[in-house]
Amino acid sequence: MASDRKIYLFEDVAKHSQIKDCWLIISGKVYDVTSFMDDHPGGSEVLLSSTGKDATNDFEDVGHSDSAREMMEKYFIGEIDTSTVPQKRRYIPPQEAGYNPDKTPEFVIKILQFLVPLLILGLAIAVRHFTKKD
Repeated sequence: MASDRKIYLFEDVAKHSQIKDCWLIISGKVYDVTSFMDDHPGGSEVLLSSTGKDATNDFEDVGHSDSAREMMEKYFIGEIDTSTVPQKRRYIPPQEAGYNPDKTPEFVIKILQFLVPLLILGLAIAVRHFTKKD
């Protein structure tokens, strides 16, 4: 029965991240793969590297066979409470004061900050001089 299924919190599943106690989250389901560690074709390191997170992408990226997917059924122990799984985070580098996204050398920026006002002033003087009525 579906109501008899065990629901795990992410923090509880994440605790099982050792070679002698290894659980994975794949497609919203929790698998205890401890007894499969020695038999996994990619080695136990592959399984251990997928603990403490949602391993769905890791699993799908490999392109497991239908028989591997069927084999997973014997390791199934419950479902994950998806509301407890941390959102994926993307690294955003800190922006410093004067952040320069186009990588223009700093000295060029300083020169332009100095020259542009001078050029505008010079242009204004030239326009005034040449449009001056006698």
